[in-house]
Amino acid sequence: FGAQEKQHKNKHRVRGDINILILGDPGTAKSQFLRYIENVAFRAVYATGKGASAVGLTASVRRDPVTREWTLEGGALVLADCGICLIDEFDKMNEKDRVSIHEAMEQQTISVAKAGFVCSLNTRTTVIAAMNPPPGG
Repeated sequence: FGAQEKQHKNKHRVRGDINILILGDPGTAKSQFLRYIENVAFRAVYATGKGASAVGLTASVRRDPVTREWTLEGGALVLADCGICLIDEFDKMNEKDRVSIHEAMEQQTISVAKAGFVCSLNTRTTVIAAMNPPPGG
């Protein structure tokens, strides 16, 4: 979704993916619109702002219960690489969680440095988020 990525001579990359915020009053079918996109898009991951945390959107490190080894698990933005990440109820997200996805949206990568893992995961995705207007707005 978006335009072609451009690579300049000095190796500066310009992302082709665009991010969209849908702002509308309650009851204007924003959630249904996101669900429709999820059904028709080639690769789409749907998350709700109310139930998603920064870890759920980016990446987490957890200990495998069987092998007792640490494993790295990608969140919604990593799983939606080269596709679309849909975030409903964006206004219900914690401010700290909302800030954590800025790197993924701008640089299209997520840097992880947890439990001995130091890596960068691709998040070349279009983010489409929907929210209600702020009270009094």
